[in-house]
Amino acid sequence: MTTQEQVLDVARRARQAAAELAPLPRATKDAALHAIADALLARSAEIVEANAGDVARAREAGTSEYMIDRLSLSAERVEKIAAAVRHVASLPDPVGESVRGYTLPNGLELRQVRVPLGVVGIIYEGRPNVTVDAAALTLKSGNAVLLRGSSSAYDSNVALVEVMRSALTDVPADTVQLVPGRDRDSVKYLMRARGLVDVLIPRGGASLINSVVEESTVPVIETGVGNCHVYVDADADLGMAVDILVNAKTQRPSVCNAAETVLVHRDIAADFLPRALEALRAKGVTVHGDEAVRAYGDDVVAATEEDWGCEYLSLDLAAAVVGSLEEAVAHIRRYGSAHTEAIVTTSQPAARRFVALVDSAAVMVNASTRFTDGEEFGFGAEIGISTQKLHARGPMGLPELTSTKYVVTGEGHLKGA
Repeated sequence: MTTQEQVLDVARRARQAAAELAPLPRATKDAALHAIADALLARSAEIVEANAGDVARAREAGTSEYMIDRLSLSAERVEKIAAAVRHVASLPDPVGESVRGYTLPNGLELRQVRVPLGVVGIIYEGRPNVTVDAAALTLKSGNAVLLRGSSSAYDSNVALVEVMRSALTDVPADTVQLVPGRDRDSVKYLMRARGLVDVLIPRGGASLINSVVEESTVPVIETGVGNCHVYVDADADLGMAVDILVNAKTQRPSVCNAAETVLVHRDIAADFLPRALEALRAKGVTVHGDEAVRAYGDDVVAATEEDWGCEYLSLDLAAAVVGSLEEAVAHIRRYGSAHTEAIVTTSQPAARRFVALVDSAAVMVNASTRFTDGEEFGFGAEIGISTQKLHARGPMGLPELTSTKYVVTGEGHLKGA
C-alpha cells in the first residue's frame, strides 16, 4: 500500500529539481533530451520486453484490442518516440520569451515573460508513449514532472522512466519521476499535494478526468474526452466527404480525435449515405443511425439517446440527418465534448458560419478530425488536448506549459502619494 509520505517525498524532490532546472539554458535542456532519445534507442529491447508483460496481462484481463493497441510498444514505436523527443529538442524554448513589453509613461520598463509552471503532475491511462512525451515537454519548458500512469502500463512506465533518468547528467534526475504505487491511494495523495505540485493534467476517459477535476485540491487543466463530429454540408464534395469520414473514424478508432458522430444535411442524404455506409461497412464500422439513416441500410443499428453523447473508441459511429447547418451546430452543442468538429463543404460562407458557431477547441474545414494532435500541429508532441477555456485550449505544447511573470526595470523610481 502506497503511503502519503512516499508520494510527498517525490513531490518535494520534484520541487527542488524544478528550482534547479528553471534557470538552465536551452543548450543544456536540449542536450538532455538528445541523451534521453539515445538511451531509449540503446535500451529499446528491455523497454519492449517490459511492455510485453503489460500487454500479456491486459489480454488475460480481456482488454479490447483497441486499448491493447494503445498500450503496446515495439522497436519501431520506441524509435518513433525517440524521434519525437529529438523534435521537441529542436523547437524554440518558450522560457524567457517576452509576451509583451513597453515603457510606461513614468519611464519604468515593463516586460511580461514566460516562466515554467514548476511541478506538473500527469495522471493518465494505458499509453506508455505519454510517459516520454510528457517528460520531454516538461523538461524542455523547464518543469519537473510527476508521472502517474495506469497500473495496466506499470512495468512499461517503470522501464521508460528508469531509462530516461539514467540519461540525465547535467539536469537533475528528479526532473522526471514516477509516482510510487499502483493503488488508488497514490493518485489521491498526488491530488492532495497542493503547495508541492503546481498543476495536474489528467489524460484518459471521462471517469478519470471527472474524478481528478472533482477531487483534486491541486489546480487542474482539464483534457476532455473526444466526442468528435463530422458535418457533411449540402454543398459537400461527396467523394471528399466519404474519404474524410472514413479516415476520421477508422484510421485509429481508439484515440480521442477519432470521429464518433456524422451529421448529414438532408439535401444530399440520398446521394451521400449509400456511398458512406458502403465505405464504412467495408472497414467493419457499425453505424448507429436515426430513422432517416436507417432507411439507407438494413444493417444500421437504431441509435439511442446515449449514442449521441458516446465516445466509442471503437469501430462504432453515430449518424443522423439534419435539416440545416444550424441544426447540426445545435446537435454538436448539445452532445459534443468541445474537442474537434469538422465540416465538409465547398461553400465558403457555410464554412465560415460553421467555424463561427461551433465552440470547440479545434474546428476542421475539409479535413479529418484526426489532425487535432500536437505532433500534427508542429508542437513535437502534446501534453494533452485541453477542452476547457482557462489557461490553455486545444493541443498543449511547450508554451502551454508555461506561466508568465512581470519584470519591471527602473532607475531609482519611487511611488508617490
